[in-house]
Amino acid sequence: MSAFDTNPFADPVDVNPFQDPSVTQLTNAPQGGLAEFNPFSETNAATTVPVTQLPGPSQPAVLQPSVEPTQPAPQAVASAAQASLLRQQEELDRKAAELERKERELQNTVANLHVRENNWPPLPLWCPVKPCFYQDFSTEIPADYQRICKMLYYLWMLHSVTLFLNLLACLAWFLIDSSKGVDFGLSILWFVIFTPCAFLCWYRPIYKAFRSDNSFSFFVFFFIFFCQIGIYVIQLVGIPNLGDSGWIAALSTLKHDLAVSIIMMVAAGFFTLCAVLSLFLLKRVHSLYRRTGASFQQAQEEFSQGIFSNRTFRSAASSAARGAFQGN
Repeated sequence: MSAFDTNPFADPVDVNPFQDPSVTQLTNAPQGGLAEFNPFSETNAATTVPVTQLPGPSQPAVLQPSVEPTQPAPQAVASAAQASLLRQQEELDRKAAELERKERELQNTVANLHVRENNWPPLPLWCPVKPCFYQDFSTEIPADYQRICKMLYYLWMLHSVTLFLNLLACLAWFLIDSSKGVDFGLSILWFVIFTPCAFLCWYRPIYKAFRSDNSFSFFVFFFIFFCQIGIYVIQLVGIPNLGDSGWIAALSTLKHDLAVSIIMMVAAGFFTLCAVLSLFLLKRVHSLYRRTGASFQQAQEEFSQGIFSNRTFRSAASSAARGAFQGN
């Protein structure tokens, strides 16, 4: 009942927290050890334990100095680079060979698909004689050479017309003078021979030269065309008994028959025109040839390659070699 007699409104008993036995035990501990501790004494230094030897469940992390990676030797670097270059070169060679093979296959395919039929001379379908050559300026001749090539083609046509007029003039000359039968016969021969020969000997070589930029064809054209100009000069002069209706022959018949003399003068004028145009075109072709950078040595190489790649020549050479060995 004593608990009910106490005054709840009375001041509580003062409690000192520092009177707790655990606190008083610590505060009353002797302080001599701390006061007498000398960190610079030899005793304490001798008994100092290294950090690395302190017992404990875990050791502190110690930073180790970073070790630089070893650099490769220069010989090894050079060998690796060389090996890499060799691999790249092999890869490029392989790709180049593959592209070349595909290009050959494409060319063969195109050649098989587009078989070009000869279209010159333009003969009718009912004619038993078929065209012998293929000629197309727009597809075979480069644009820079098409004009000069057509001019040479027109010159050949003018050459053929001139020879035909020469034949007619010599025929008229033979009609008024029976002793001129030799000139008339030779005029027929010149027309029959020189018309196709001019096409084959100097027009087709220049056509091939412009088509494939062939130095050997250029040299063939220059040699034969220069000779052709010399023949034009002889024909326009009109030396008797050569089958040419030139200026000398035309003027010599002026006092006998004016009409025949005029016909012969027309033929002589055509010969003169052919000679002048030939000189002009020869100069033009030579200037174009100089631009291509071709040379006589290149023409020799192309001629040698063409000869040795010819099957007929190879077969003839092999047959001759076998015959020589058998004879020995």
